[in-house]
Amino acid sequence: MAELDQIEQKRFGLAKTMMLATAYILVSAGLINFNKYLMTKGRFPHAVALTTCHMLSSWVCLLVLYYVKPDFFPSMEKRKSGPVCLGVVCDFGKYFLPLGAFFASGLFLGNLAYLYSSVPFLQFMKEANVVLVFGLSAIVGMQTFTRARVVALIWILAGATMSVSGEIQFVLMGFLLQAVSQLGECCKNVLGEWMMTRSSFRLDPLTYTLSMAPVALVPLAIGTLMTADSAVFADFLQHWHLILANALMAVVLNVMISIFIRGCSAMAFILTGLCKDIFIVIVSAVAFGDQISLQQIVGFMICLTGIAAWSSIKLKPDLWTFLDSAEKKPLVPPAPREP
Repeated sequence: MAELDQIEQKRFGLAKTMMLATAYILVSAGLINFNKYLMTKGRFPHAVALTTCHMLSSWVCLLVLYYVKPDFFPSMEKRKSGPVCLGVVCDFGKYFLPLGAFFASGLFLGNLAYLYSSVPFLQFMKEANVVLVFGLSAIVGMQTFTRARVVALIWILAGATMSVSGEIQFVLMGFLLQAVSQLGECCKNVLGEWMMTRSSFRLDPLTYTLSMAPVALVPLAIGTLMTADSAVFADFLQHWHLILANALMAVVLNVMISIFIRGCSAMAFILTGLCKDIFIVIVSAVAFGDQISLQQIVGFMICLTGIAAWSSIKLKPDLWTFLDSAEKKPLVPPAPREP
């Protein structure tokens, strides 16, 4: 009976993960192409201002939700009823200040990269996120190195490198902006997973997002005020309805990311994101006419097979023990000793 209950729980967990992954892929792909559409000249090509709108909307919407349904924020209510001292506040700020910086830089530079490079190229670059997240997770003790995992990561990175180098219209500025954006995003995901699952805070997804939004909003708002001109306000007034829809979609995505990372892991989130890239590249090529080279397609397929190998390592590690056992057994057997 207990075994049947465990099987049912695993099936329910798998179904829940698949539903979250599907919803995340659809919303994320929609927002990325929406951003690309909105960031074109003649609409709202202002990366800092658009990212600020995303953060402001997340903060305002979650604040309203907190005052309407505070029981949706159990970690917030627990902190509110518990003892509050300077040390707790300092610890809270110590982690959320870098979190906000990582989040703000990832969003801003990622949006800015759309002005220089195509959506398929930027998505191909994101294949390397799995290596970044694994390395960062291993540093903080949430992942362990094995030879099989390293082989799978090199496999994925080789495909990503092939995809990026095959870009038809390569722009160095777009490449650099996206690289720094990915580093910020990966640091945010790993630190966020640690805060929600390993730290003493044990934050729920909504409290985590609500706490991070104002910290990320401050540098973005300062950047917007420093770079804003009459064109920003004119474009905002002309396209406010599109910006509002875009910002609300960003709110949904930010909450969904927090739920996914807490329920699964930063590594599972990144791997799901790589699968999402197929959908984004296809939509971008069909809807916007972005060119994709044969080398990029081959590199992308290498990435996907590497992801499949990684999944196999996680689900059926016994199939890959020959790689790890090779660390203990010499490839060439030693010669027999003479009597």
